[in-house]
Amino acid sequence: MKKALLRGLIGFPVGVTIGYAITIFTSLALCKGHYSPVVPDMAAQMGSEITAVAVQFILCGIMGVAFAAMSVIWESDRLNLAAQSAINFALSVCTMIPIAYVCHWMEHSVEGALSYIAVFAGIYASIWVSMYFVYRANIKKINADLNK
Repeated sequence: MKKALLRGLIGFPVGVTIGYAITIFTSLALCKGHYSPVVPDMAAQMGSEITAVAVQFILCGIMGVAFAAMSVIWESDRLNLAAQSAINFALSVCTMIPIAYVCHWMEHSVEGALSYIAVFAGIYASIWVSMYFVYRANIKKINADLNK
């Protein structure tokens, strides 16, 4: 628990940094030379752009805290890889959906939520498979070095 809390503290600024990096790259790609710090629908719902930016700042920080704290799941000796993956994925979705909804990163409908979850699951699976093969190669190398 202590390790999760310490990682969570580091996660807030990391989450904010990643959130703002995404707004910059999205603006570069989609906004024709203008910076769009939040989705216009969020600014309208919040009553002003600055309120929306402040809320998104806090939510990106919370997302960073959650993901950093959840990283301790991968270190559990009591859970197998399937259980670790299922728990991490479920907690990740439970973190992302409300934040994505408030920030208007997804359409506010059942279809929007389902498509957001599908895209999230695809990205999660891609990262999971990539990391699996990286760790698997590292383990093979360690075993080979031990057998020398």
